[in-house]
Amino acid sequence: RFCLPLMLASLPTMAAGEEIPAALQESWGDFWLLRFFINAAGYASIVVPGFLLIQYFKRRNYLETGRGICFPVIKSCVFGSEVKSLHQEDGSLPPRAEPTESSTARQVFKLVFCAAGLQASYLTWGVLQERVMTRTYGATETDPGEKFKDSQFLVFMNRILAFTVAGLYCALTKQPRHGAPMYKYSFASLSNILSSWCQYEALKYVSFPTQVLAKASKVIPVMMMGKLVSRKSYEYWEYLTAALISVGVSMFLLSSAPNRHMSTVTTFSGIVLLAGYIIFDSFTSNWQDALFTYKMSPVQMMFGVNVFSCLFTVGSLLEQGALLESVRFMARHSEFMAHAVLLSVCSACGQLFIFYTINQFGAAVFTIIMTLRQAFAILLSCLIYGHTVTVMGGLGVAVVFMALFLRVYARSRMKKRSKKLPPGDTPIQKV
Repeated sequence: RFCLPLMLASLPTMAAGEEIPAALQESWGDFWLLRFFINAAGYASIVVPGFLLIQYFKRRNYLETGRGICFPVIKSCVFGSEVKSLHQEDGSLPPRAEPTESSTARQVFKLVFCAAGLQASYLTWGVLQERVMTRTYGATETDPGEKFKDSQFLVFMNRILAFTVAGLYCALTKQPRHGAPMYKYSFASLSNILSSWCQYEALKYVSFPTQVLAKASKVIPVMMMGKLVSRKSYEYWEYLTAALISVGVSMFLLSSAPNRHMSTVTTFSGIVLLAGYIIFDSFTSNWQDALFTYKMSPVQMMFGVNVFSCLFTVGSLLEQGALLESVRFMARHSEFMAHAVLLSVCSACGQLFIFYTINQFGAAVFTIIMTLRQAFAILLSCLIYGHTVTVMGGLGVAVVFMALFLRVYARSRMKKRSKKLPPGDTPIQKV
């Protein structure tokens, strides 16, 4: 891997006729910002030719002039059917199942099943994520072992299994007629890859409880991105809960700062990576929200995004030669192989539980379950990996989750009120 900083740093050593120390090469190779730009360059090598091809087919007016065996594929990827639903809600989610036909016991069983599935999937995923990124493999009394460093490979593992699961689900069940141009999924896919990469990398610099609270505070950038991308409007209680979340996160971070053993630079790297995760993830959700104006199911969205995610990640890994390195690491450490596979299974199953829960019980119940999951994740991480939380930090955590529950309650009240509005009135759109 060639890079300008490494070349500049090596000039004095080369002039003296000495070799570059291996520690220097390793330190530059492990620098997260350098890896970010290398990954981005790999994605650009796929995005730029694809963009040029799309522009070429559009300028050529391929819909009228195109013929041959490739015409259906190019039409689907570049143009689609261009048929949008009149209301965004028509394509975003299938009609939610009404509980009137089912018994109370059956509904309670479904709710317990959904809650248990979500908690098991994402709590296991969180514990494994911290284990893979912060602990060594193959440690013995004489050998300290080695850490797995390539977060992009973990993203690839998650996406390839999610792509397979979504493809099988679409093939075995009836889905709406797909109308979106396939290339539009690439925007959400690219931001989703980068957000996942930042999430994995951040664990090298900040604790898992800090990461969970940062993810809970992404309500704020989601609202900002909603204003910029989707021109959405928000009510006073949404700004109030966003401010409470900011206060709670600040209390937690300030309380844990004196006890950190990390350097200022390391802590700054973690904050930048968490900010990158939140920004990219906020764009992903808003872009997907805009894509749902086409008539599609959530599983079709999952399939389309993961198609491009697999393409981007495997292309970048092959260009860097990192795919073989990661496979060799997996071959050396069978424990890592089990962790990586289980991590991918939990991620794919968790997405399916998300769709099923929202379909059966609505977004409010799903949000409550996932909010509780975040609290359990912090507790579990503290118990397993020995993280400490001060009194002030605990109060900050309580403020964050109080704001989240207040947000869910206010949203449910607004939804009930909107059902009572006259037919001509429409409520304000919310995230």
